[in-house]
Amino acid sequence: MPQEGNAKSAGRRLTADDWAQAALEALGEGGLVAVAVEPLAKRLGATKGSFYWHFRDRAALVDAVLAQWERRGTQDVIDELDRLPGPAERLQQLFTHVIDYAAHGREDLALLASVDQPAVAAAMRRVAERRIAYVAAQLRLLGVPDPQAATRAAVAVSIYHGFNQLARVAPGTLPATDELVDAVLLRLLDPAAPNQSD
Repeated sequence: MPQEGNAKSAGRRLTADDWAQAALEALGEGGLVAVAVEPLAKRLGATKGSFYWHFRDRAALVDAVLAQWERRGTQDVIDELDRLPGPAERLQQLFTHVIDYAAHGREDLALLASVDQPAVAAAMRRVAERRIAYVAAQLRLLGVPDPQAATRAAVAVSIYHGFNQLARVAPGTLPATDELVDAVLLRLLDPAAPNQSD
């Protein structure tokens, strides 16, 4: 069996999560092409044998990176939001979080550039659907009728993607986070009451 080498971890054996985390960072810095065994081994102070201890090939590492991106950027955020007492607080915190992330995080844009790859496309579709469903559920709790909630949630997620891109190409045009969050919530919740015919 191969043995792990890891100079940077002072004797601690690298885990598959260590490799996936380093690959996620590399993804944000250089796109999916940067998720490559040799540069990651160098980054971790490890050998390629360490990589093959945990992963059969690069495709398996890409799958692990996508799973980690999906968990950290969606499920972990939702779990944290669900600790808040109500939907208004959850939406406020969600949009503050995602707008701050969009200004600095690069993983989503890096993956979007590789969406022609089936594994990336599938992960991005799952994440988009999960995010839209979560926002729609919060809007419904606030009294927005179901069809409108779904539409507004899709708009909210698309605003995030647009903000992410604008933060890269023209960061000076962006309003402060608080102003942007207020503007997004105003559009999502106005009017928050059911249709007048109800």
